[in-house]
Amino acid sequence: MIVCIGEILADMIGFNKDGVISFNRYAGGAPFNVACDIKKLQGKAGFVGCVGNDLIGKFLLNYANNCGFDYLNIKLSDIYNTTLAFVELDEKGERSFSFYRKNTADYQLDICEVENAVQRANIVHLGSLMLSEEYGRMVADKTVELARKYNKLLSFDVNYRSDIFKSDEQAVKIYRKYLEQADIVKLSEDELYMFAGVNDLDKALSIMNKPNRVTLVTLGAKGSVGIYNGAICHVPTISVKVVDTTGAGDAFYAGALTVLDKVNISSLNEKSLEQVLKFGNVCGALTTSGYGAVDACPTYDEVIKYLK
Repeated sequence: MIVCIGEILADMIGFNKDGVISFNRYAGGAPFNVACDIKKLQGKAGFVGCVGNDLIGKFLLNYANNCGFDYLNIKLSDIYNTTLAFVELDEKGERSFSFYRKNTADYQLDICEVENAVQRANIVHLGSLMLSEEYGRMVADKTVELARKYNKLLSFDVNYRSDIFKSDEQAVKIYRKYLEQADIVKLSEDELYMFAGVNDLDKALSIMNKPNRVTLVTLGAKGSVGIYNGAICHVPTISVKVVDTTGAGDAFYAGALTVLDKVNISSLNEKSLEQVLKFGNVCGALTTSGYGAVDACPTYDEVIKYLK
């Protein structure tokens, strides 16, 4: 089972009609998206998070209860409100984010609940939004410690959001520790260049290569690339009509983790890494053809149709 730990929030996606912008509410938060998507892809998934005891929080809790998780622990806080992410889309479906996230619930996790979840997992997937807060970094550090204590694989998605950090330099310094300790990492192409410190794909991959770590990089319309113990695999993606890129990276990673949870990672080679990337690519691409991160994620059967 893959247990995802971190933010659950509402994506408020804006639509412009006749000059008036209205916002539709969708379940969101990168690790929550990943957990939901894994279930849609017939994988085993759990989730640990926190929402406020408010209208949005109750919506998210009800949504999560209907996802069929193999393990679920969402704390309902009477102190902190549910985190919101306002999203506007351009004509190509690309997103701009603005977070409503001062003293909100997404990183207010209980360590005992985290430990209980980690013990049940094969892969522990750690969300990154919590890293912008001191308490969140403490939770992340403890999660890493617990993953090591119980001999679990640690997954980490950079998922960098510039508006919650003071600077890129601050974020790179904070994130580097978790990138170093993870067994499986995912970055976008821009994030790869940011953390490698170079703007050349091959050089950046070489810099990010670490023994026995699976590194996956999404390249948008160009597909994805992975590297494991020096074996590099580039895989193109399928062509779809893009309306909303929200959650595409999460769907890609959910697909990749679902495959990785079923194999012996230590035996990965270029061929098996290609299968991981192919499955992830289709998941991510199909998600961009609909609105909402989780709602637009394809089912396992839909992915298999494209793979065939």
